[in-house]
Amino acid sequence: MKLFLLSLLFVGCSITAFSQKQEPRINMYALKVAFITKDLNLTTEEAEKFWPVYNTYIDELKKARKESGDDIIGFEEKMVAIKKKYAVDFKRILANDERANKVFLADRNFGNAIKKELQNRQRIRNGGGNFRQQTTP
Repeated sequence: MKLFLLSLLFVGCSITAFSQKQEPRINMYALKVAFITKDLNLTTEEAEKFWPVYNTYIDELKKARKESGDDIIGFEEKMVAIKKKYAVDFKRILANDERANKVFLADRNFGNAIKKELQNRQRIRNGGGNFRQQTTP
């Protein structure tokens, strides 16, 4: 009986640890959805149509990056072709060129915001915040 309870406890701890490791990825996606939805001012109806197309767009970019390996120019060419293809789909959903083009800008802005936040956290972690530590005389 003790062995069974110990095994059950181990499995429970393992599941908890696994779910905690997955949480940041889920949260990052939720942050991205919120950021882009707000930036594009998506209506509920637009969001329902937009996110499946956007997710397919991101999947194609990932596939192109993987296939290109170290060929930076090849990847850039594939990326431009993918963006042109999806700009048409985004325009159909978002009703005009300006909003369709803003998808790519919002995506870049989100990446920049995350990069900046990570740099700030690293600087703070390393003791390089914008404040001076005071020592007692």
